Amino acid sequence: MKSISILEKRKSQIYRKGTDEFDMTCEKKSLAGSVSQRACVFCGSRVVLYPVADALHLIHGPIGCASYTWDIRGALSSGPELHRMSFSTDLSELDVIYGGEKKLEQALLELIEEYKPNAAFVYSTCIVGIIGDDVSMICKKVAAKVNIPVLPVHSEGFKGTKKDGYKAACDALFKLIDMNTEPLEKIPHSINILGEFNIGGETWIIKDYYRQMGVNTVAVMTGDGRVGDIRQAKKACLNVVQCSGSLTHLARKMEVEYGIPYIRVSYFGIEDTSSALYDVASFFKDDPDIMKNTTRLVQQEVKNLLPELEQIRKDLAGKRAAVYVGGAFKAFSLIKALRHIGMEVVLVGSQTGTKEDYEVLKDMCNPGTVILDDANPLELAKYVLEKNAHLFIGGVKERPIAYKLGIGFCDHNHERKIPLAGFEGMINFAREVHETVTSPIWDLVPRNGIKG
Repeated sequence: MKSISILEKRKSQIYRKGTDEFDMTCEKKSLAGSVSQRACVFCGSRVVLYPVADALHLIHGPIGCASYTWDIRGALSSGPELHRMSFSTDLSELDVIYGGEKKLEQALLELIEEYKPNAAFVYSTCIVGIIGDDVSMICKKVAAKVNIPVLPVHSEGFKGTKKDGYKAACDALFKLIDMNTEPLEKIPHSINILGEFNIGGETWIIKDYYRQMGVNTVAVMTGDGRVGDIRQAKKACLNVVQCSGSLTHLARKMEVEYGIPYIRVSYFGIEDTSSALYDVASFFKDDPDIMKNTTRLVQQEVKNLLPELEQIRKDLAGKRAAVYVGGAFKAFSLIKALRHIGMEVVLVGSQTGTKEDYEVLKDMCNPGTVILDDANPLELAKYVLEKNAHLFIGGVKERPIAYKLGIGFCDHNHERKIPLAGFEGMINFAREVHETVTSPIWDLVPRNGIKG
């Protein structure tokens, strides 16, 4: 659209297949003034650690930071729900002048006494990094008094991108794991699931697949997470990383320190869910029954799905989708899933993709597809209109863009309440897309001149 221009310094982060030479710039701080869709470092750490349900989560900073990240995931718990409480030291102007260490210590002692958590995470925000509070020292001091792990999360928002927040969360999780000094005895045929956050109960679906295969799950980081399970994580034989952007750093540290190999998987869509289960089964070659169980499980699940997917595909054939998500690995799965129901992806992007990720996207997409790194609302609006999309798949920040442009929206981020992972999630996803795209409401809503 000629009426929406692109900032000159953003052009190297936008690629159009078949027109531009591929040389995307990525993994850098957002351009000032571009109103990036990204979250800050602090928010990145919170989305990773939030689902640990029996831990105390204390935000050391102004009350606005706690408000911004309160209940930010639809992460369900099968037991305690302490994670859904949003605690803050509520730093004020006087604390900025005189320091907030005493306030932090008092808050930790009072909260731990009241709620009896199994661990505590303390998040540093921007203002804490500026005034120089020694959060690590306070955590160590309190831990000695209360006899539970009290872990600093160095997530000052100004330090970098959301991806740096993931790293801060991984460092805190690794400290928790490394505190376990029990003998390192491996649990046979066991895995840790990393980067799965139990949105709408997805962790329970995935764990049940592995149970049917004959594979033991030691810990999930962090969906329906428990401190005790996480501390046992070094006893697993394999780390299975679902959200590669958020937990790969932890998987690499565990490989170096404990010799636990890791694989990257996705549980979104038929192909990637099947591949994830087969990859895990292939790792445990010493037990042929695991592969037999996996084959039987996958065949039955796919058989149950296909009839309804075929009906949905007839209605959606030729429709066009725009996809903008946090991690590029999810975008790979969404492209495949949308193809299963007859839709073409004409715009795809991510907040935290690498150059290698965008290479993969380039090879997956059709000519003319626009690929974006760290996009902003104007860019997304421009290309949704230009590519004549019928559906936008993203998160809470992309929803208003879709509705203002008069097209359907599907939430594939962490605010949703229904599971979209696994075979069950694929049918939920297909139904939601079908109901959204074929809704008669779009006949009544102006689409800025878009037809068809």
